[in-house]
Amino acid sequence: MPAVTADTLTLPRLSAPGLGDVERPVRKVVTAPTGFEGEGFPVRRMFAGVSLADRDPFVHGDQMGEVDYAAGEPKGTPWHPHRGFETVTYMIDGTFQHQDSHGGGGLITDGATQWMTAGSGILHIETPPEALVVSGGLFHGVQLWVNLPAKDKFSPPRYQSIEGEQVSLVASPDGGGLVRIIAGDVGGFRGPGSTHTAITVVHTTVSPGARVSVPWNPEYNALVYVLAGEGTVGAKDTPVQLGQTAVLGAGDRISLAAGPRQDGDTPNLEVLLLGGRPIRERVEMYGPFVMNTRAELQQAIEDYQAGRLGVIPENALMPHRV
Repeated sequence: MPAVTADTLTLPRLSAPGLGDVERPVRKVVTAPTGFEGEGFPVRRMFAGVSLADRDPFVHGDQMGEVDYAAGEPKGTPWHPHRGFETVTYMIDGTFQHQDSHGGGGLITDGATQWMTAGSGILHIETPPEALVVSGGLFHGVQLWVNLPAKDKFSPPRYQSIEGEQVSLVASPDGGGLVRIIAGDVGGFRGPGSTHTAITVVHTTVSPGARVSVPWNPEYNALVYVLAGEGTVGAKDTPVQLGQTAVLGAGDRISLAAGPRQDGDTPNLEVLLLGGRPIRERVEMYGPFVMNTRAELQQAIEDYQAGRLGVIPENALMPHRV
């Protein structure tokens, strides 16, 4: 898992828990079912079994892979529309290419994040590059859908490319945990992601047997999703493992502990910490559209069919076939 790493002994340190800090309890743990997305790449549905109230403003989340493709097997998505939210694609292993109808695009690889605000409407494609399709190889990432409040649903589309080296890196007080802050503020350290909706997105690696306490905004909700390995969450050491999401209650810190032994393919506990200030608005979803009313969904479909969400550019990126 080569997403950006560092020597934790040389990094800035998070603060240790204070006397008045409240550790967030685990309210429930759910296991993500598996499925397929796009042209057929495997995913785990991170938020299945988690109510919208518990994950607001996140409306959808997929762990893509981890899969080691044979030559000719890598797949992505064809050109498709979005409206009303933001897509966040974080690549841990492998490479994805992105292009959209608003001029955004590029390679996403090994710790980089593509942050696309669909807003009023956009067309885009995400597909493995020709070299990866021809050779095969490891592919592992995460895609999140972050809702926009009604006032921002029709904001202009925007694209952010966040390279791996731009992510804020901090360590736990004893150096046993590496915290990568992609967006939001964690204990006074801020990630580079610019968001319409107030959220925090963090990838944390915990060494076997180590424990990490991460400061967390008490106004935000909190989810812990296990990308790899096994360990525990919360003061009562609730067990979690690959593909599980822990829904946390109120408080201002999230505690994690890695099991003393991990398997050879997964040397550490790898988790995604997610949270945000709930929007608390009605959500209506249909395919690639996230709106507030069914009438707005119908309008989005009509606008897409009429070409008002964008046009596929000339010489556009297309999926590579072998």
